[in-house]
Amino acid sequence: QVQLVESGGGLVQAGGSLRLSCAASGRTFSSYAMGWFRQAPGKEREFVAARSRSGGITRYADSVKGRFTISRDNAENTVYLQMNSLKPEDTAVYHCALTSAIVVPTTPGRYDYWGQGTQVTVSS
Repeated sequence: QVQLVESGGGLVQAGGSLRLSCAASGRTFSSYAMGWFRQAPGKEREFVAARSRSGGITRYADSVKGRFTISRDNAENTVYLQMNSLKPEDTAVYHCALTSAIVVPTTPGRYDYWGQGTQVTVSS
């Protein structure tokens, strides 16, 4: 059984930064690609960023490109999301997810396991 636990969310002013962490257990972490998604109230879950098993391939949503960075530490079984220049529209619950897919998918249905999420609120 895989467990994913996010942390690092909170309240920040527009222009500020946050670093989210997602600790994984129960699987060989380095064998899986990892992604971050977010869901705002009344909206569908949307892709934010993903990184391949080896870390050599990264993908970002256009809305966060240049502001967010996904990284992973396979030795620590942890994936991170560094979020800079935050905007009010970044406010959402952020979830990490794990996929056994070889490619780095951007659709939620391609991910096998999900964390409970951490709230990020950006005030204007």
